[in-house]
Amino acid sequence: MSRTWWSQCSSTTADKMASRRAIIVGCHNRLCHTYLCRSIGSPTPSTARYFHSELLPKGRFGFLFDIDGVIVRGKKLLPSAQEAFQMLTDRHGNFQVPALFVTNAGNSLRSNKARQLSQWLGINVEEEQVVMSHSPLKMFRQFHDKHILINGQGPIKEIAQNIGFTNVTTVDELCAFFPFLDVMDHKRRRAPPCAFEDYFPPIEALVLFGEPVKWEMPLQLILDVLMADGKPNTPPNNLPYPHLPVLACNMDLLWMAEAPTPRFGHGCFLLAMESVYQKITGRELKYTALIGKPSEITYHHADYLLHQQAKQLGIDGIQTIYCIGDNPETDIYGGNLYNQYLRKRNLQRQQQNSAPVSQSTSIKKKLRMAQVDGEYISDDEEELPAADMGHAPVIESPMDEDEEPEVVVGDVAREVVLSAEEANDTQGLYTEGCESILVCTGVFSEEMDLFSFKGQRSSNHNHRDFVINPELKKPNHMVANVCDAVRLVMEKEGAALKDLRNLKS
Repeated sequence: MSRTWWSQCSSTTADKMASRRAIIVGCHNRLCHTYLCRSIGSPTPSTARYFHSELLPKGRFGFLFDIDGVIVRGKKLLPSAQEAFQMLTDRHGNFQVPALFVTNAGNSLRSNKARQLSQWLGINVEEEQVVMSHSPLKMFRQFHDKHILINGQGPIKEIAQNIGFTNVTTVDELCAFFPFLDVMDHKRRRAPPCAFEDYFPPIEALVLFGEPVKWEMPLQLILDVLMADGKPNTPPNNLPYPHLPVLACNMDLLWMAEAPTPRFGHGCFLLAMESVYQKITGRELKYTALIGKPSEITYHHADYLLHQQAKQLGIDGIQTIYCIGDNPETDIYGGNLYNQYLRKRNLQRQQQNSAPVSQSTSIKKKLRMAQVDGEYISDDEEELPAADMGHAPVIESPMDEDEEPEVVVGDVAREVVLSAEEANDTQGLYTEGCESILVCTGVFSEEMDLFSFKGQRSSNHNHRDFVINPELKKPNHMVANVCDAVRLVMEKEGAALKDLRNLKS
């Protein structure tokens, strides 16, 4: 809209809002036509690439964008990224559609990543719009006051404190306290500063934020802590099992940077840790929680944040979440897995409304796409006795609907991966489903198919504890880049809104 047109409007706020609503209704067909023309290569006006708030329909949908391989590769901005986000923001760079950036990276603060995205895209990205792999740890409040050993790179101590952890020790600090534990590099060997071992409090849990810079020392010290039950300076009388709780973020085996082929991710480090632990102890290393895509706990957290953003934009909830990513093993798998959960939950709610079932007799198993005690558990519905839920992490609903639920892990088991009970949780209160969109600018490309969701290869890059379901790696849509992905969604939602208005008239 031109400035001349706006100057003719009334100066009152109410008149401006009324004018804006009129523009939305009047220009909706033109907007959809513009998207359609652009998708088939037809010429459009030179101003078509600027989509301001007046032109955006207030649909009940939102976006989850991956970053690496979708918006950037390494630190190089992909050419389609800026145009994609101009469709979702007004002339001042403010979002008019709920959108989050969900990444498995864990080596930076959310605020720093938001600032970086703002600079890359030329828009205003708030900290609340960024979900790092470690962000859902805010929900694990029962661990926040324990003595935690943390591993990764970047400002991990500050990251842990921002999440809510109050008593953390880094692997580097542990090595400084007990230098005799690290004998991989003879140059790093040095005498301990004092007899500190008598005063060092035992480690109570481990949080792995991401891959370290040099793997050998963290690998040694983490296994020392696990096999010594949190006292790495004390020789264990026997092997503690179950071992200490382990919460791991980011299961990506590979990720896409500037190099022509994918790079090792934190999933490779976890694989090495699991293999060495099992080789030494003869036992399987167990995770209390696996966090980050494709785990459903990450999508619960993102769903909650997306609804909070929708409220701020005056949108009455979210019906459909569009998950845009470049990795079939994480972005697509995770989005489809959460869609599966949402549809089951909505069906169960309908059944409960028609025929309520007592929770005292059974509790539906939720979010249990995991390997437990060496056996795969499918995603088919299964009923468990209520007493058996004591060993599974559950999501406790808060009294305040604006407060995020808490994940609670039972005391008797550290081995169950990401189970959750549906207890009227506020996340996904209105969400009906997810649709996954695969872009070909990152890990996956049609020219170099390393993952092959079409089933032409048998390689599996998912984490050990996630059920291999090839169907969940198939995207609902596949497009060339993020710009085409956003355009596809806007066309799809625009048509739906148009049909709805026709029904009302």
